[in-house]
Amino acid sequence: MLLTTKFLRPTSDSRAVKRDRLSALLEPQSPKRLNLVIAPAGFGKTTLVAQWCSRVSSPTAWLSLDEHDNEPRRFWQYVIGAFEQAGLTDAAELRKQLAHQSDETFTEAITGLINLLAQDGSAWALVLDDFHFIGNPAIHRQFGYFIDYLPPEILITLASRTEPPLPLARWRVRRWIQDIHPGLLAFSEDECRQFFRDTMGLDISDEDVHAIVRKTEGWVAAMQLSALSSTFSGKDAAKSGNQLNLDERYISDYVLSEVLEQQPRDIADFLLETACCPRLCASLCDSIRESDDSQEMLEKLLSQNLFLIPLDTRNEWFRYHDLFRDALLLRISHTEPEKAARLWQGTVEWLLAHGHVQEAIAQIVRQEDWPWLARVLAEHGNNLIHGGYHLPVLDWLEALPQDLVTDHPQLQMLRIWGLFFANRVDALEPLLSALEDLLDRQVADSHPDAEGALGLQSEISLMRSYLARTRSDDKSAADLTRQVLREIDHTRIPLKSVTYYGLGLDYYGKGELTEAEDALQSAVRYGQVEHKPSTVLSSGGLLAWIQYNRGDIDLALETCTDIRQWVDRHYSDPSQPRLISCWQNSTLCEIHRERNHPQLAATHLQPLLEHVERGTEPGQHVIIQYVRGHLAFSEGRLQDAIEALEDASQTGRKRREQIVFEPPASTALLARCYLAAGHPEKARASLDSRADAEFTNPLHLEQSRISEARVLVALNQPERAQEILSALLNPAERNAHNRHLVEILLVYGEALAQQERKDESEQMLTRAVNLASEAGFMRLFAEESPELRNLLLYLPALNAPGSWNASVRKMLVDQRESGQIHPKSSPSSGYSEPDRPALNPEALPEPLSQRELEVLELIHEGHANKEIAFKMKVAPATVKAHIRNLYGKLGVGRRTEALARARDLGLLEG
Repeated sequence: MLLTTKFLRPTSDSRAVKRDRLSALLEPQSPKRLNLVIAPAGFGKTTLVAQWCSRVSSPTAWLSLDEHDNEPRRFWQYVIGAFEQAGLTDAAELRKQLAHQSDETFTEAITGLINLLAQDGSAWALVLDDFHFIGNPAIHRQFGYFIDYLPPEILITLASRTEPPLPLARWRVRRWIQDIHPGLLAFSEDECRQFFRDTMGLDISDEDVHAIVRKTEGWVAAMQLSALSSTFSGKDAAKSGNQLNLDERYISDYVLSEVLEQQPRDIADFLLETACCPRLCASLCDSIRESDDSQEMLEKLLSQNLFLIPLDTRNEWFRYHDLFRDALLLRISHTEPEKAARLWQGTVEWLLAHGHVQEAIAQIVRQEDWPWLARVLAEHGNNLIHGGYHLPVLDWLEALPQDLVTDHPQLQMLRIWGLFFANRVDALEPLLSALEDLLDRQVADSHPDAEGALGLQSEISLMRSYLARTRSDDKSAADLTRQVLREIDHTRIPLKSVTYYGLGLDYYGKGELTEAEDALQSAVRYGQVEHKPSTVLSSGGLLAWIQYNRGDIDLALETCTDIRQWVDRHYSDPSQPRLISCWQNSTLCEIHRERNHPQLAATHLQPLLEHVERGTEPGQHVIIQYVRGHLAFSEGRLQDAIEALEDASQTGRKRREQIVFEPPASTALLARCYLAAGHPEKARASLDSRADAEFTNPLHLEQSRISEARVLVALNQPERAQEILSALLNPAERNAHNRHLVEILLVYGEALAQQERKDESEQMLTRAVNLASEAGFMRLFAEESPELRNLLLYLPALNAPGSWNASVRKMLVDQRESGQIHPKSSPSSGYSEPDRPALNPEALPEPLSQRELEVLELIHEGHANKEIAFKMKVAPATVKAHIRNLYGKLGVGRRTEALARARDLGLLEG
């Protein structure tokens, strides 16, 4: 039960100042997606947004958040509920579905809401008031995803006391955000006059208004503070204003001096001493001030509203308003420069010691202390890169004077790792050679750090192993990797996770899948120990890809879920783009496509498409285009599928030397697209473009050979298809390649049916259905030929009771009715209509079993329960159970209703 009062927009006070100039900023405008109204309490955020909502004509949903909404399921229930309350079609059904979802990422529900908004087509506005109550990182990640994929006409407005940790920098670059901060909320002279006269009921002269606005620049917080100190009241304000002779550019500095002069000495000192902190907490302030009263001081500042903005709801982290902090820094740097420098250094040291490395580096860069930056990058850069921050590290290295990098082996190695993770491998060879020359010189010259520099040799060997893979030099890659494994315990920098990932790639490329899985599991385990989330994601993603392609769909999904939860729990920064893995997102796309959830599959594909558009490593390009083509093929978008798969195939051929693993068999899937489009000769040609000798991965070879058999069946050459499939059957079964095994059995069954070998065909198809039901495969049935799908619809094994059977039948029937296929009116050759009327698959939610059909026939003949039991040679209780099930499936309560319903469904004649 949702509290409907949370969906009520506050009624505007008729006396409130009308902020037309700010309301205009809130209006929808392409490409804007987000209004961000950030200010401390009492700045009029809610009033402003409510006024704007009252004047817009588009549908608007309002949600007032509170501390109880800081839980993902509840948060999204209320967000969907806000749209439901405002009239969005089908929102109620989506909210009910959310209540039963077990996936804690709620991707399906969020995607469903995005799709509902897209289908509705209206320019919806959603207001989330008091967003500062939402501090759960999971919600921030989910909300960032929601904004990223919103339809362009949807506008979100957040009103908050704190700036939320969302990817705001990226969104601002895309011009998606309209910021309304305290500076914009400042009153104009007219608004100030209206506020005092109409809202407050105070008789204030125009001269007084002018003095107040001039001294405060209309800054509401400053006006409030000054009013508290009686600086601006009545004629005194005017007199005070007339006595001032200030440069207007430094008006905020004057306000600061007014504030400082009115504070007790301890508060004024605290403000100045902590101005060097980009963010404040009690521990940091205590450390640089060498005191133990900072929490008390922070709470005192907060209670007096001294320009202190909370960053959480627990009163632990704060920041000063930027203008206020700048003025404080200016004051202390002029009056006590040595103290200011000491405080700044203490702040950076505390940030580094407490793991806030990026924030510390930002402060160092701001001060242009390049030697310190070089030392920090040498110590922390490796972990930053493996945490997904390779691009910032490259920028910081670029900012350093060249001489600091040229003679520093660790910084040179850091640049090499950064370029590697940025997929700029073409630039690595000369850098590696230069680094090796530098190490040789340092050893020859007995450099003080010569011993430590030698430890970099393992990293160089590891990097060269990856470069060897790009040249398809598998032997060198394997030799170098094993060399690193022998030396790894003697190196200072943890490398086991990256090394085992490389080993996993080697085994995968050679088709040694069991060994690949073992190596990748080690890579995941060491990556978690070494705090390398990007390596954990890549290793776990490739592991899941192998598991899925071997047919372990549940295990693959479990691997993806466990890895994602570990990364989000330990190393997710909601203010940064979400760290993703091509392998993992591709696997998730394939899993949800196979389970017939194409919209959910598309949500995992979408972030990968951005990489394709911007340009990515060729191996990843092939995988993404392959998965993209497969999803389009499943959805019947054949031309889109053909274009993506042709691109994947061409990229795989032209840039094979730059790909460190064997790409998926794009040509095999491309052939299936041509078959579905009615072009078997094109399908054959696409397969002929690759030779079996090119495949080292048995999964890819199997995939290609199965497609070849499909083409032969389509060309009415079932005997040749059978030869291929017979050779594949036992190895696929022996190696537990379950997904391919199902496909082999299906195509084998179709080939036998073409030869009018009905019983053998049915046996093959029954084996395929039974194996697929155990593994949870679904969509692969809908991707087969129309003739094979038609065979399946009449297959007794698929018409047996069970939720999986019913789902697959419904999928096939829906596909037929949607016009995607046009099957023959009767099953293909080798089958004839059964003697009894065939069960209409779409007639019942769950079809009748063979025994239930026998009972139905005997009831139709007029037999009593005991007679039926005698004829069927079963106990009377068993007959009663069959009849009970029969009535339940037919939706009836007695015999006459059952017989009438069965006639309507064509299950009985006459």
